[in-house]
Amino acid sequence: MSGYLLEMKGIAKRFNGVPALDGIDLAIRPGECIGLCGENGAGKSTLMKVLSAVYPHGTWEGEIVLDGQPLRARSVRETEDAGIIIIHQELMLVPELSVAENIFLGNEITLPGGRMDYPAMNQKAADILRGLKLPDVNVVLPVKHYGGGHQQLIEIGKALNKNARLLILDEPSASLTASEIAVLLDIIRDLKSRGVACVYISHKLEEVAAICDTVVVIRDGKHIATTPMEAMSVERIINQMCGREMSQMYPSLPHPVGEVVMEARHITCYDPEQPGRKKVDDVSFQVRRGEILGIAGIVGAGRTELVTAIFGAYPGKHEGEVWLEGRKVDTSEPLKAIRAGFALVPEDRKHHGIVRDLSVGENITLSVLPRFSHASRIDDHEEAGAVSEQISRLALKTATPALAITSLSGGNQQKAVLAKMLLTGPKVLILDEPTRGVDVGAKFEIYKLMLELAAQGIAIIMVSSELAEVLGVSDRVLVMKEGRLNGDFVNQDLNQETVLAAALGQAAAAPSTHHHA
Repeated sequence: MSGYLLEMKGIAKRFNGVPALDGIDLAIRPGECIGLCGENGAGKSTLMKVLSAVYPHGTWEGEIVLDGQPLRARSVRETEDAGIIIIHQELMLVPELSVAENIFLGNEITLPGGRMDYPAMNQKAADILRGLKLPDVNVVLPVKHYGGGHQQLIEIGKALNKNARLLILDEPSASLTASEIAVLLDIIRDLKSRGVACVYISHKLEEVAAICDTVVVIRDGKHIATTPMEAMSVERIINQMCGREMSQMYPSLPHPVGEVVMEARHITCYDPEQPGRKKVDDVSFQVRRGEILGIAGIVGAGRTELVTAIFGAYPGKHEGEVWLEGRKVDTSEPLKAIRAGFALVPEDRKHHGIVRDLSVGENITLSVLPRFSHASRIDDHEEAGAVSEQISRLALKTATPALAITSLSGGNQQKAVLAKMLLTGPKVLILDEPTRGVDVGAKFEIYKLMLELAAQGIAIIMVSSELAEVLGVSDRVLVMKEGRLNGDFVNQDLNQETVLAAALGQAAAAPSTHHHA
């Protein structure tokens, strides 16, 4: 025996022929905690899905060895039975069931005859939660009564109940408060002392530094380095994560930046679930005509909340002022914001950006139908002309505008959403993660379009988690951390390290006072 609990050897996985993982090795000992670091899209989650058999044996190349024996799991159930438990970013709890029912889901204690033994489950669930420092949780109440932090810990309780030997935590602290994170790290320390191995995936490098024994960095699906934590620092991890040359992924198109067109003053957003908690805390910024302003930060920094509040689409209580071309404007609801000259392309296009039942063409003209309607009838001919103009402008790959929108690829759906928003003739275009889930070719097209629009004088605000993208297309970069502005940089000789350091709060950067004209 090698002393390893688990080894992954030469793991490779392709999607439609494109390598997502390219020969990754990982070995973990009992009681060891490995920090798995890499940028979004580096392949961290894919690797963990291979390990937990979300991608079953046979759909990837390489070998997984558990306790010296090959593991060829065909389902998550098999990996769970072997003691490998993954806790996903998206919590897998059933909101309507009680805390205890969730902890025992698929693993219920039954009485002879097959009825549920609720008293035994409630008792054991309460014991588990006590161990997780959650004695105040009532295990018979539905899970939905508790906030994200509690739910995350309940999810861990569910894993412990399955006798986890290897616990995979995928961004576990994204929705936790500082005190909840402290509890989480204590729990992991406790698990380690009991010999449970952990893989910890997180953008919050100070947590990795606090809890992990070994750091594994992957980049673009390749293994970069495995280093003991004592030989690492947060800076070194950042260097390993970013260390690549930016190739020709970004089109260049010079576009003059003009005067200030929009100003946000003292935007504050309160959490709809916990009204005392601020998601955005007193943020003010300006954007100029023809400027692409990138907003960077890690998940949960409050970027989406900020831009949806400006557009009047934030679901909770929010305050602050929005000024456009020197006048204060009412953007209390999306329709008013559109009329004032704003357009927003949301991150989650499936829920907010497209109407699934309508065709490509209908989706494109949705926001401006009044333009084609005369006395409540829609002028189909005029509408069709506008649609085909947009389709050709964006190089949208659809055989005909009448196709169902859901038949398009992610990138092309995204372009259709963009087309829809451009027809409103906006002065300020807000793009939230415009290239998420989009292939490289479509990304290029979207960047090109952004530059063209900027050259026409539209001010663009882009929220993106991909630092390379922010640096590749922005004129200026704002960095948010925990709801506040932690940096304002002109994008000249700006590098990923500086932005990432501001996003992780290593050093708050002084706001840039000099703007290029």
